[in-house]
Amino acid sequence: MDILDDGPDASKNGPSENSASGNTPEFTVSEISGAVKRVIEGEFGRVRVRGEVGRVSRPSSGHLYFDLKDANAVIAAVSWKGQVARMQIRPEEGMEVIATGKLTTFPGQSKYQLIVDDVEPAGAGALMAMLEARRKALTAEGLFDPARKKPIPYLPAVIGVITSPSGAVIRDILHRLRDRFPRRVLIWPVAVQGQACAPEVAAAIRGFNALAPGGKLPRPDLIIVARGGGSLEDLWGFNEEVVVRAAAESRIPLISAVGHETDTTLIDFAADRRAPTPTAAAEMAVPVRAELATRLSEMQARISRATQTRMAGRAQRLADLSRALGRPEAITRPRRQRFDLVADRLLPALRMVVVRKRAAFAPLEARISPRLLQTYLRVERDRLAGLSDRLGRAEQARLTRAQDRFARLAAMLQTLGYQETLRRGYAVVRGPADQVLTTAATAAALAPLEIEFKDGRLRVLPADAPPPAPAPKPAAKPRKAAKPPPDQGSLF
Repeated sequence: MDILDDGPDASKNGPSENSASGNTPEFTVSEISGAVKRVIEGEFGRVRVRGEVGRVSRPSSGHLYFDLKDANAVIAAVSWKGQVARMQIRPEEGMEVIATGKLTTFPGQSKYQLIVDDVEPAGAGALMAMLEARRKALTAEGLFDPARKKPIPYLPAVIGVITSPSGAVIRDILHRLRDRFPRRVLIWPVAVQGQACAPEVAAAIRGFNALAPGGKLPRPDLIIVARGGGSLEDLWGFNEEVVVRAAAESRIPLISAVGHETDTTLIDFAADRRAPTPTAAAEMAVPVRAELATRLSEMQARISRATQTRMAGRAQRLADLSRALGRPEAITRPRRQRFDLVADRLLPALRMVVVRKRAAFAPLEARISPRLLQTYLRVERDRLAGLSDRLGRAEQARLTRAQDRFARLAAMLQTLGYQETLRRGYAVVRGPADQVLTTAATAAALAPLEIEFKDGRLRVLPADAPPPAPAPKPAAKPRKAAKPPPDQGSLF
């Protein structure tokens, strides 16, 4: 389509009545918009635009809308969802970037815009400024507070390593652990560069923390996040907010070993410990087994020497105290001499006591004879037999009296018990929990009821209750009909 312009040649012949309608072609809005679109896209094609990012919008569709501006002009920019996913650096407001894309128009609003498929910082200074701003924001939230950091276990049983499984980093870590103190290692493979780096590293940290202690897959006692050196752009995934928050929230102690000693990423501030290199992280994780064995041997030797020194000192102290107490023979010799003197006097004294006791017993011996003892025993035996007879008669009389009293009480109970009243035609009304009911109001409120007659109990339901389903009756033996009791009244 050609767009005609009324230039100077069009007015050489002077004004004409049909110039406004007859000679000038008519175009639709869509035709004009399409022509402008083709002109802009054909003239510029793919371009790189440098400017400051302003007014960033991230709707739920996943697309990214932002402005590129300088001191004099503003260009609207848009990145579609797929393009945003491939970006390594995402634009943030105030950041100076170089945007690469295609210049086109948006007919819906009659404006031109830049379709951006890649964004890179305009120099390392812009990226460092963005990193510093993010660091200050996360510091203000307290994610880098030293009080949050956990101590590293002295000798972890299981170590989780988050890194690329194909790089030299994992080989260095495993080699150093094997040399120092072999431990069980769980490797969580992740991308350590590019757009997938940040979400995979954050998912790995949270995945290790989600393992249950004592499960089929052991839960690590320590996590190492490791990557080799690289440029600021290569390490940018470890500066993403999602990684920093995952490291700060980790309940398992975490060592950050990203880059070389001079490289610094935000995960280093959130980790419980920072290692200058991945190899240094392995050295921090475990002690040297040979050095530990040597140290244990030295400590055992020190304990042995200290024990011997302590025992020697106590022995010397005991010897000093024993000299102050004097010799045992000097203490016991007077007592032994006194005992010898008393022992010599003891035997004659015992003999004299025996002589006196025999002299006192001689008159009594003459008065006691076997016949006298037999007579005494016979009298005592007769007296005991009489007492036994009296005891038997008294016990029988007492038992008889108790039986008579029991019989009288049983007869009285049978006469006064309520069963005798039931035999005369009365009944007892009971409610739930075998409660005896005495008034009609109470009985009306407590249903169902149970009525006790002299020959059993009968369950009574309210008049509006559905009748129970009849149970199958077993074949019953014929029996004589019970004679109805005489009509002697009822409690109802």
